[in-house]
Amino acid sequence: MSGLDGVIAAETALSDVDGEAGRLVIRGRSLDELVAHCRYEDVLTLLWTTLFPESDGEKPLAGELGAARVRVFEYVRTADAQVLALAPVDALRALVARLEDGTDFTTALRLVAAPAVFTPAVIRRARGLDAIPPDPGLSHAADVLRMLQGNAPDLEQVAALDRYLVSASDHGLNASTFAARVIASTHAGLTSAMVGALCALKGPLHGGAPGPVLDMLDAIGQPDEAKPWLEAALARGERLMGFGHRIYRVRDPRADAIKVGLEELGRAGRLDPGRLHLAEAVERTALALLSRHRPERSLQTNLEFYTALLLEALGFPRQAFTCVFAAGRAGGWIAHAREQMLRGRLIRPLSRYVGPRCSEAA
Repeated sequence: MSGLDGVIAAETALSDVDGEAGRLVIRGRSLDELVAHCRYEDVLTLLWTTLFPESDGEKPLAGELGAARVRVFEYVRTADAQVLALAPVDALRALVARLEDGTDFTTALRLVAAPAVFTPAVIRRARGLDAIPPDPGLSHAADVLRMLQGNAPDLEQVAALDRYLVSASDHGLNASTFAARVIASTHAGLTSAMVGALCALKGPLHGGAPGPVLDMLDAIGQPDEAKPWLEAALARGERLMGFGHRIYRVRDPRADAIKVGLEELGRAGRLDPGRLHLAEAVERTALALLSRHRPERSLQTNLEFYTALLLEALGFPRQAFTCVFAAGRAGGWIAHAREQMLRGRLIRPLSRYVGPRCSEAA
């Protein structure tokens, strides 16, 4: 199956992914500009411009988003032990599904707040710790880290998480966003669209990708073991996690944005320098081997490679990485779902039947 390669399934004013040039543009602004100057709330304001009549799209949403985090926390207080004992992404999906469905601004804010609140709560419960209520006065990234760590995060940690959330906020018509748009095209509510998006995100070819990068680094162990380990993996026909992208034919611009955040954490003493040194050695070796092993394809470093190290340094367990991805992508999911509701039609593509034909009576 083609996977719909090259098929234009929607028109959007939200983001433009230029795979040939390695460029991501969100509402007319480059990713480089956004990660350098914007918090997640600012990008959310940008994405949601003109989509909700309840918001003029001109003032930052920090205050409303902080209040939404407080409201969403009530669902943590009433969550049963069975849900909280699920794998983090399954617990997140179950908790989001409990939120009231709707299409308005309040619903949208609640859905963006949900993964930011539920993710640290689920992680802490798994560690035998109490969930920490949100502080609506903090920025979104700062509050996520405070709810995870139990104390005020450093400015460098907040900046690093903001870089990730901004980089993950929207990325064209990827699998989870397309799922959200299909559901929204039926005029189901935003909660329904987000639950569907989470189901798509869970897959290892999409949001489940960063965790295995750490598994690979742990298996390699030392920089001088990178070449033999990677050669053996390629000989077995295995995919090297963190390399290659369906759209990009050059380096994923989000990888560079995340690596800058890692370097800033390193300068602040919040990152094991040996871990970064190992990752850089693996990256160099993998790119050289891939260029020889698959010369017909340009397999470059993607978002997941350095994301894994950044989220690890911030204290997130690898089994919860998909949940943190959802915390960033939620703003884009809601924007696409709302755009589809306002300006699109019911998505109903055709299929080509390739099965057996009915035999006709003689």
